[in-house]
Amino acid sequence: MELAHNLLLNEEVYNQLGEVQKAEFIFDWLSYLEKLLLATSRSDVKEKQKTLVEQLLSLLNSSPGPPTRKLLAKNLGVLYSIGDTFSVYETIDKCNDLIRSKDDSPSYLPTKLAAVVCLGSLYRKLGRVLVNTFTDTVGNILKAMKSAESQGRYEIMLSLQNILNGLGAAATPCHRDVYKAAKSCLTDRSMSVRCAAAKCLLELQKEAIFMWSTDLDSVATLCFKSFEGSNYDVRISVSKLLGTVLAKAIISKHPGSVSRQSIRRLSLEEVLELLGTGFLRGSSGFLRASGDMLKGTSSVSRDVRVGVTQAYVVFVSTLGGTWLEKNFAAFLSHVLSLVSQSHPKATQTQTDAVCGRRCVSFILRAAIGGLLGEKAQIAAAKDICQAIWKLKKVVDAVMNEGNVETRVGSTDVMASQHMLVCALQELGNLIYSLGTTAAPLLQDSSAGLLDSIISVIQHPSIAVRLAAAWCLHCIAVALPSYLTPLLDRCLERLTVLKSSPEAVTGFSFAVAALLGAVKHCPLGIPHGKGKIIMTLAEDLLCSAVQNSRLSAQRTQSGWLLIAALMTLGPAVVSHHLARLLLLWKCVFPLSPKDLETEKSRGDSFTWQVTLEGRAGALCAIKSFVSHCGDLLTEEVIQRLLPPLPCAVDLLIQLSSVLRTYGSTLKTPSVVYKQRLYELLILLPPETYEGNLCALLKELAADLTASDIQVAASAFLLPPFCHRDDLVILSPLLQETDHRFIEEQLLLGNGIACGSLEYDPYSIYEKDGEGNSVPKPLPPVLSVISSAVKLFGVVCAHVGEAQRLFILEQLLDSIKHTKGARQQIVQLHVVSSLSSFLKYLAGSKGHLGPEEMRRPVLALVMGALESPNPLLRCAAAEAWARLAQVVDDGAFTAALAQVSFDKLKSARDVVTRTGYSLALGSLHRYLGGISSSQHLNSCVGILFTLSQDSTSPDVQTWALHSLSLIIDSAGPLYNMHVEPTLSLIIMLLLNVPPTHAEVHQSLGRCLNALITTLGPELQGNSTSISTLRTSCLLGCAVMQDNPDCLVQAQAISCLQQLHMFAPRHVNLSSLVSCLCVNLCSPYLLLRRAVLACLRQLVQREAAEVSEHAVMLAKDSREELTPDANIREVGLEGALLTLLDKETDQKLCRDIKETLNHMLTSMAVDKLSFWLKLCKDVLAASADFTTVTCVDTMQEEEGEKEDDASVLTTRNDDKSYPFTNPRWATRVFAAECVCRIINQCENAHSAHFDIALAQEMRKRDSRNDFLVLHLADLIRMAFMAATDHSDQLRLSGLETLLVVIRRFASIPEPEFPGHVILEQYQANVGAALRPAFTSETPPDVTAKACQVCSAWIASGVVSDLNDLRRVHQLLVSSLTKIQAGKEALSHLYNESASTMEILAVLKAWAEVYIIAVERHKSHRQALKTTTYSEDCVRNESYSPDGLLDLVHADLGTLSRLWLAALQDFALLTLPSEFASQLPVEGGAFYTSETSENAKLHYYNSWALILHATALWLTSTGFVVADPDEGASHLSRPVTPTSMCQGSSSGATVKSPEDVCTDRFHLILGISVEFLCSLRSDATMESITACLHALQALLDVPWPRSKIGSDQDLGIELLNVLHRVILTRESPSIQLASLEVVRQIICAAQEHVKEKRRSAEVDDGAAEKETLPEFGEGKDTGGLVPGKSLVFATLELCVCILVRQLPELNPKLTGSPGVRATKPQVLSEDGSRLVSAALVILSELPAVCSPEGSISILPTILYLTIGVLRETAVKLPGGQLSSTVAASLQALKGILSSPMARAEKSHTAWTDLLRSALTTILDCWDPVDGTHQELDEISLLTAITVFILSTSPEVTTIPCLQKRCIEKFKASLEIKDPVVQIKTYQLLLSVFQYPNPAVSYPYIYSLVSSIVEKLQEIDQRKPEDTTELQIFQEGIKVLEALVAIAEEQHRSQLVACLLPILISFLLDDNALGSATAVMKNLHDFALQNLMQIGPQYSSVFKNVMASSPALKARLEAAIKGNQENVKVKISTSKHTKNPGKNASIQLKTNFL
Repeated sequence: MELAHNLLLNEEVYNQLGEVQKAEFIFDWLSYLEKLLLATSRSDVKEKQKTLVEQLLSLLNSSPGPPTRKLLAKNLGVLYSIGDTFSVYETIDKCNDLIRSKDDSPSYLPTKLAAVVCLGSLYRKLGRVLVNTFTDTVGNILKAMKSAESQGRYEIMLSLQNILNGLGAAATPCHRDVYKAAKSCLTDRSMSVRCAAAKCLLELQKEAIFMWSTDLDSVATLCFKSFEGSNYDVRISVSKLLGTVLAKAIISKHPGSVSRQSIRRLSLEEVLELLGTGFLRGSSGFLRASGDMLKGTSSVSRDVRVGVTQAYVVFVSTLGGTWLEKNFAAFLSHVLSLVSQSHPKATQTQTDAVCGRRCVSFILRAAIGGLLGEKAQIAAAKDICQAIWKLKKVVDAVMNEGNVETRVGSTDVMASQHMLVCALQELGNLIYSLGTTAAPLLQDSSAGLLDSIISVIQHPSIAVRLAAAWCLHCIAVALPSYLTPLLDRCLERLTVLKSSPEAVTGFSFAVAALLGAVKHCPLGIPHGKGKIIMTLAEDLLCSAVQNSRLSAQRTQSGWLLIAALMTLGPAVVSHHLARLLLLWKCVFPLSPKDLETEKSRGDSFTWQVTLEGRAGALCAIKSFVSHCGDLLTEEVIQRLLPPLPCAVDLLIQLSSVLRTYGSTLKTPSVVYKQRLYELLILLPPETYEGNLCALLKELAADLTASDIQVAASAFLLPPFCHRDDLVILSPLLQETDHRFIEEQLLLGNGIACGSLEYDPYSIYEKDGEGNSVPKPLPPVLSVISSAVKLFGVVCAHVGEAQRLFILEQLLDSIKHTKGARQQIVQLHVVSSLSSFLKYLAGSKGHLGPEEMRRPVLALVMGALESPNPLLRCAAAEAWARLAQVVDDGAFTAALAQVSFDKLKSARDVVTRTGYSLALGSLHRYLGGISSSQHLNSCVGILFTLSQDSTSPDVQTWALHSLSLIIDSAGPLYNMHVEPTLSLIIMLLLNVPPTHAEVHQSLGRCLNALITTLGPELQGNSTSISTLRTSCLLGCAVMQDNPDCLVQAQAISCLQQLHMFAPRHVNLSSLVSCLCVNLCSPYLLLRRAVLACLRQLVQREAAEVSEHAVMLAKDSREELTPDANIREVGLEGALLTLLDKETDQKLCRDIKETLNHMLTSMAVDKLSFWLKLCKDVLAASADFTTVTCVDTMQEEEGEKEDDASVLTTRNDDKSYPFTNPRWATRVFAAECVCRIINQCENAHSAHFDIALAQEMRKRDSRNDFLVLHLADLIRMAFMAATDHSDQLRLSGLETLLVVIRRFASIPEPEFPGHVILEQYQANVGAALRPAFTSETPPDVTAKACQVCSAWIASGVVSDLNDLRRVHQLLVSSLTKIQAGKEALSHLYNESASTMEILAVLKAWAEVYIIAVERHKSHRQALKTTTYSEDCVRNESYSPDGLLDLVHADLGTLSRLWLAALQDFALLTLPSEFASQLPVEGGAFYTSETSENAKLHYYNSWALILHATALWLTSTGFVVADPDEGASHLSRPVTPTSMCQGSSSGATVKSPEDVCTDRFHLILGISVEFLCSLRSDATMESITACLHALQALLDVPWPRSKIGSDQDLGIELLNVLHRVILTRESPSIQLASLEVVRQIICAAQEHVKEKRRSAEVDDGAAEKETLPEFGEGKDTGGLVPGKSLVFATLELCVCILVRQLPELNPKLTGSPGVRATKPQVLSEDGSRLVSAALVILSELPAVCSPEGSISILPTILYLTIGVLRETAVKLPGGQLSSTVAASLQALKGILSSPMARAEKSHTAWTDLLRSALTTILDCWDPVDGTHQELDEISLLTAITVFILSTSPEVTTIPCLQKRCIEKFKASLEIKDPVVQIKTYQLLLSVFQYPNPAVSYPYIYSLVSSIVEKLQEIDQRKPEDTTELQIFQEGIKVLEALVAIAEEQHRSQLVACLLPILISFLLDDNALGSATAVMKNLHDFALQNLMQIGPQYSSVFKNVMASSPALKARLEAAIKGNQENVKVKISTSKHTKNPGKNASIQLKTNFL
């Protein structure tokens, strides 16, 4: 194929190819040429133009196929428009000659057609250049049309369209001729010609004024004619033409030149009248129809009516939304009048009326829902209301007239009914789509919307009553706050007006519809309503017999209410179950005998009521079974069963009852049947086993009854056909935007579409498609469909003999009927058979013995040859199911063979299509039919059939079947791939475009082939690349096809290719194709586009977006009028589409696509995305609300401009989004949150304003989120203050995210402030509306969360500013104080639980933060000394917040405790259910406990933490006695529960109250931490652990834990588990803190016991004191019973996880191993340190013997940590873990147990061993030297020396080793080590016990003095040496102080010369270095101190050395004047000299 890529055709290659390859080659060359011409320079093109034109024209004669001729023509046009035009006339003449040719042979046809197409293309491209030749051309073409066949007419029309397009106004002379030709084509018998003619006329009307002026009537009549017998495509094209022309007639401004012809402007009324005529009278014109009308025979055909309906929509859409707003009232009254009685023809039968209403509803929905923004929709709703009031008045006038008889039948009443139904349904839809934004409309009393609806609930017509009820349902779903008031109002009317039949049914419909709305409203209705409704229903049923005029209505209403009540689910129904079952039992006679007697009694009226009642009861039980599955226990099923046999008996007797009482019972009996069948389908077949045979007979009789007139195959069969097969039947079965009206064509003329009045019981059911009105079919039809379903089940469960008998009987029934009746029976029988086989296959059942196969086969084969395509399709499916059920290879092979034989012999279309699909189905269900020769023969036959060009139907079915085989054969098909692919390409290139269905099947085959090839398509071998090129070529051909569904196939093929071989798909052309079709009028094409986009953006979002924008900029003409990609990019176009789109699946895809794009691009295109979201949110914000809070601070100079965006939107500048709907705005708000989350994972500058501004300066393209903070706040504000509740929730969520992310970012310009501070007014204003009384609880709950986050964030420090938000929380606290009683009764009780808990949780969060700030502030005060005013400012905020909360703490604590008590009760296991309080808890009722649980789960953790903090702050002292007793007994307390009811509880002592509270908090925590669910949030776990910490901060709870050892152990085990299962360091640290507190509690307890024992027993008997602490006298610790053991386990777990080397099992030896020490992460270090602290506390919990047991472990771990983490750090610092281990060592060594007499010796031994271990750390292990930090180890030794009793360290061997270590360290060259060694030695030398310190002094002093003298000689050069010297001198000075008198003089004598040698004289001082000066000062100062202290020694030394004396005196003199200054400064300079590490050291020593 690469050879084809040239400017000129490579003729050598071309001539060598075969026929098929030639066609491929040409197509490939032409498609390449098209791109190449645009890219080649003009001169190059001109150079080769002549040859190229010749080549192209020569192709004309090679009979090119349709796609090739289209491309050929395109290229010619492009070539002439780029190159020279002088030879174009020749070309045109050539084409004209070809068209004139007399050759009519089929082989010449493609050449003629190609010439026609070329002409169109040339004129389109060159236009006015060719103006002088066009009359001849058009004349020639029109002449040719007279003799042309359909393909010719089709191409000529399209060619004329192109000619008109190119010439524009210049073509006027030919307009009339073209019009005349197109008129005849518009009613052509070929549908594609009609479409082409419509397109041609659409082009013509742009310039031909006469079409929308003088000839307007005839155009309209012509279009109506064209609709007759049309298909979907024709209706789309012609309605577009008609709508556009009529719109033009209204809006056109006539050019002046034409005004001479005095064209009249048409008024809107006239134009609408014209359309109305088509709707009402069809194409029969105005005059001719009158005769028929008088006779009453003509009825408008449905396709005309549907076409006109679509034209109405096009008409309004063309005129646009603003036009519609202005003229809405006129438009509404016209559209409603279409179904009024003034046109009796439109509604003469119910069927017509229903279809007419559908059309009207469609027009209104498309106009109002599609074109108007929300404000205009509200205005429209008011207009509809007015219309309803008007119609209501008419009815009232009639109803108030005299007697009853005249009024009900009155024409006026009936006249208004259909108009009312349409108005009410549209009003419902309108309010539903507006959601809560419709609130102002309902509050507007002038409109009286609710009154108008409720007033028509009593309309005499049942359809109106149902429509009004449905409208209320929609209002309730849209505005949940109206649900309960409406329900109350209807129930009240129903009770008051019990004696009016209309009111009884009307209001019961309304109640049922409202109950159906409850499941759409998460906030629900009060639980008590169920009881009221049940009682009312019982009352209606019982009173039905009292008044015969009302019997039927009351019976129906009673059961309807019960059935609707069932939809509320098990929680409500369980309370009424007993009453329901009783009613059910009473409604049927008890025995067959009673049924017999019943038959003989009564008349037709009583039977009517009886059947109505029983049908109702069946419906109620059906509703119960389907909505309350959880209640269907064995026992309930047993109670449901008894009436069933009787119900079946009645079914069997129905026919005799009918005979007796006449045909009035016909409808009730059909309804009864249907209800019984529906119920039985739901119940398991075992429940009615005894009645199976009787049922089966009855079903067979129903299915073959003689009185059924209609064959409703379109609704019966689709469930039994495979979804993929329906595609080949009729586009009507596919989903389209017009499905709502197109359905009526599908069902056929005699059948009504579904409508609510056919089954009032469906009013409470959820409709499948979105929230449109339920559309039940008439009972006559639905009973058949239920019978078919039930037949499948019953037939599968009867005995085999019975089954065979019934199948034979069904087969006979078909044979014995004739004509149309036979078709109907066959349809029913095949449907039931399919249902039976489907059920069998699904339940893995078996057909039975072989003789069963014969009747089944006969039935299926009969259907396979039926003329009804749907029936053939269902039969093919049954054929395959049969093979699947029999499951026998031989049988399957036989079936396949039958198909082969039939296909070979048959010549008729029906047989060929049926059996070819049967083959495909067999493959689908049984894989590759397991043998390859079958596959070969199948493929062979289907190849042949698919080339049968005489019958497109056969081709379509054969190709479809082939696609199924390719799909199911998988790899087996590989050998056939190449021939199949070339077949597909050949057909694609040759099948005429008019046979779109063949192309669709070809597309499916190509798709299946691509899937089969899969990833192999990436390969590079020649065979694969040929296949790949062919696939791409096939896609290109399909993309060019005019049919939208074929284009959709092309897109999905390319999508597959892109998945398998992304490099080979040209992304830019694919994206351009997608963008062009983004707003296609075809739903399936739009779906394909989005499915493909969704896949593309997952991989390469940025590229897709760029391609789309590039394309939009390049394309001359606007891509798609709706999607404005050029300005808002692909993302904006998708958002616009999301706003307009109604299809759910598409909306999901759009959202996913946008989410993928946002995820991958939001950070890079931040401003773009934020602007998009802002535009959507601002486009419809109510500006009055927004501007008033823009109180930006003055300092915002530069931000002023964007603040003004909000206020200055009065100019009508075009806004990218006009009036987006609330759902789109909600999505935009969610996107804002997603953008913030995306930025979190990106650059840190997104949340750091200083950094962001700096990077922005460096490069202006840098963009960071923090720079858009004003926008984020503004968007959140706009959303949070909207009318729509969903949007308010999203806005508050956005605000919450913004507060959490930006709270801590400082404002660089104002240190000490944060950037969010300037927006506090906006935040306050956004929150305030959420706390008004009418706000729904979910919004208030969310707002509470935002309030607490705002207060807790610490953004606002000024209390007065904080009070605004705090006040909101205070108001809500006041509201909820009354508990569950006081809150609104609009919603379910669980909604008020949600609100109460949200408020309590918010307060809890604020209180927790206040306490934390207070704490940290107090600590800050302790550690640093503040100056006065600093302290004052600081205390301002932290205590202030606590003071704010303090005012309400009393109330809060009470409510918190009550909530926790509720939570504790609710989390009890189900076996304790009986013990729970009957009336529920403080904040929930027992009936709604299930729903309430969820809310408690969301908020308990913070409440628990806050309660614990509060109890801690009171120190568990109960303040006022009433708080202890009365308030706590209101919510049932756990203790009072055991004593029976709370009222009888005794007043408890404060101690008991405290114990209860303590156990409540502890119990909740332990229960939660024990069984952590996977969904437990980190927040809950942390809060729970913090609560435990707070609890144990106070002595009283500690004493509780300390005294109850089991409790402590349990807690430890729970914490151990938390640590094991949660990896988060913060949780582990918090757990360790609790462990530490438990150990402290245990210590306190042990101390207390020891103390009291000593006090009690006196000092005398000290020896006999019992041992306290763990381990008692034996020292044994029992696992599971020991607190210490549990603690050790937990600490080991932590330590080993951080330092695995500590585990001896892991390291293989308990000894020391040579591993490199390591530094742990910060978290790891904190955990290890915490564990060590706990370990060091453990000995104090033990008895002396116990301490001996645990000491080795503790020492091993502590020293292990020291060893593993002693890393050398710069500056001699100790790592935090080493510091912790030293601290722990110090704690352990100084433990009293080391000195206690019982444990002293053992401790001493163990401690010596420990010291030895540390000393061993220096020694090389296995010959390698360890790189441990000497300082750490020396410090450890020092800790041992100083903290243990002397006998540990003074034994010679150890002491000697210690001294050696110090000596060695003094020798180390590292100055830091030397400094440290001196410091440590200083502390050792100063140790008070000489036995310890003297050996060190003796051994080390001499070497210290030597060192100092050495420095003295060398003179220090830098500060470190200076420091070493200073530290050395300090050691010597200390020695002087310690030494005994006699030795002191020697020491001073050593010291003085060293010091004096550093003194400098005046001259030297001036030139000395800084180091020398410092030394001089230091030496002088020390001398001044030593002199006076040891004066005698000093004098002696001075005397003996005059040189020293002289030097000293000189120095003293020189420094005399500033000595004072020196001394004071030297005090300060000593501090910096000390390193931070010194302080560390002093911590452990």
